[in-house]
Amino acid sequence: MRAILQRVTEASCRVDGDITGEIKTGFLVLLGIEDADTKEDAQWLAQKITGMRIFGDDNGLMNKALADVDGRILLISQFTLFAQTKKGNRPSFIRAARPDKAIPLYKHMIELLDGLTGQKTQTGIFGADMKISLINDGPVTIIMDTKDRDNF
Repeated sequence: MRAILQRVTEASCRVDGDITGEIKTGFLVLLGIEDADTKEDAQWLAQKITGMRIFGDDNGLMNKALADVDGRILLISQFTLFAQTKKGNRPSFIRAARPDKAIPLYKHMIELLDGLTGQKTQTGIFGADMKISLINDGPVTIIMDTKDRDNF
């Protein structure tokens, strides 16, 4: 699994003009799932996301986690995070999991995040053409990959 974590002051997702998910302070998480991913990968990533201390404290240092600022999560599925761009100019998405594998893991991630935060995770709609709006705070953007755990 690969996640792009963005600290935001607000973020929302629209599908066909309707808001499907919306938050104020918190994380916009773009989540890519590949065929090799497991529930264990989701567990590790959910714990990393919810424990990430990237909100400012009284001294302006990144010491506070999501729970410390009463933050929320907007989770968006994004298969393009596994784009391969080595050949030509048209990306290949062969590493991205097909919906029959990705949807259950995406739903599992939502359940994990709900449980870890005690809040309802806001979402987009899997596979839909989504319009994402955000105000990136900082900007602070963190990239995480469950296949590269030693670097996190």
